[in-house]
Amino acid sequence: MKGLLSILVIAFCAEISAQESQYELMKRELNENSLPLVNLTVNVSSLSGSKYVSGEIEISDYLRRTDPNTDVVRFSCKYRIRGGTASRFDKKSFAVKLYDENDEDLDANILGIREENSWILDAMAVDRIRMRNRICFDIWNEMSKTPYETKSEKRNGTKGVFVEVFINGNYNGLYCMTDKIDRKLLGLKKAKINEDGSVAVKGIMYKGINWKSGYNLLSYKEADVSSDTWNCWELQYPDDYPSIDTWRPLMDLIDFCSESTSDDVFKEEYENYFYVENLADYAVFTMAMNVGDNGYKNTFLSVVDVTKEHRYMLSPWDMDMSLGGKWDGDYDGSLSYINRYRKIAPFNRLHVQNMDGFKDLEVSKWTKYHNTLFSPQSISDRMDNYAKLFTSSGAWEREYAKWNGNPVPLKHDIADELAYVKEWYVRNYNNLCSQFGTDNVDGFADINNEVVRGEKEGAVYDLTGCRLSSPLKKGIYLINGKKVVVR
Repeated sequence: MKGLLSILVIAFCAEISAQESQYELMKRELNENSLPLVNLTVNVSSLSGSKYVSGEIEISDYLRRTDPNTDVVRFSCKYRIRGGTASRFDKKSFAVKLYDENDEDLDANILGIREENSWILDAMAVDRIRMRNRICFDIWNEMSKTPYETKSEKRNGTKGVFVEVFINGNYNGLYCMTDKIDRKLLGLKKAKINEDGSVAVKGIMYKGINWKSGYNLLSYKEADVSSDTWNCWELQYPDDYPSIDTWRPLMDLIDFCSESTSDDVFKEEYENYFYVENLADYAVFTMAMNVGDNGYKNTFLSVVDVTKEHRYMLSPWDMDMSLGGKWDGDYDGSLSYINRYRKIAPFNRLHVQNMDGFKDLEVSKWTKYHNTLFSPQSISDRMDNYAKLFTSSGAWEREYAKWNGNPVPLKHDIADELAYVKEWYVRNYNNLCSQFGTDNVDGFADINNEVVRGEKEGAVYDLTGCRLSSPLKKGIYLINGKKVVVR
């Protein structure tokens, strides 16, 4: 009888275990090495990129960063698939909005990031190291602040925490849960609804979405102003009120930057349209990381209150194409050059003409950070720290088993993939040291002898980053990312 009872207990426990989802099994084993676990409960067949679908989100975090009283929190929410090209991949990214029992927006301090109702679960599907965007934003947040006070400690970029995501209990991979660059983060003033129903626009924000007319802030085509997109820009705030009132500030900016404005007038007034330190931060940062899909595409332009001034701040976005990686996840061996924005306003005047010493300001930015934030050792340490999180939690092993080859190949040992990124970074770093006139960091000076992937062997640049094809005269040049003196 006792033996029969034991058999029944074992069979019962086995049945319960079989009924447990992958999420429940991992939640029971949560420990100090675990990444937070995020389970999405939603009708998957209803998900799309155009509308939100109701569901629930549960977050299990050993460190209790969302609620110090419990390691498991649940919220009602709505989901949609996010991204353009990324939405076509099997591993989807998601936009998440939290709601209360009255279906009203609910702010929560998810994973200790900030009080917010709108969140992103970034799949990082084409990034072979699953950390490029996060590393870039971490560096940007340390380097560049908003030039005015905000409730978010003057932060001008996202914060994020790596998590493991489950959909209806089934494992779906390694993600980064982040906040958004939005009105609240940047401290933009709310639009005001007048008594007659009209809208008084105050804070405003645009996002560059492609490389078509208007991307370089030099000209634009006539287009529908009642749409939330205009030329190559998308209205991010106030997105509910697309009109001439919301698009006119951008038109005015482009008119000012266009050829119709003389150099003398531009020099006298450009600081009324841009924060100069922010411009230099953006230029030098995107060179250091070689962010390839930015330069107003994947960039926010924002103004705190257009009724008081029209100075725009730049905020980068979507930086998977960086650190030696292409937009499709392939390798990109090309290196940065300091004239990369010579055809984009306002850099076409500020940098090219060194107006008011702007190029000197860029040099000072590089000089300030090249031995700290931008040093090869600093970048290597950041990668290693995130890789340690991935491996000690077992997340990389699970990610590899789930998504290797879909859509890009992964290395079973993430250190093997990081070795390429580190080697590429040293080449780009030395290349920029040569262009900015600073010394290489000791111990890294001779690592860039290999021909750059994606570059023709013997490609020659001058120290401003211009590609040369004619026979070389006496001078200093960059050949395959290395400084060469021709006598």
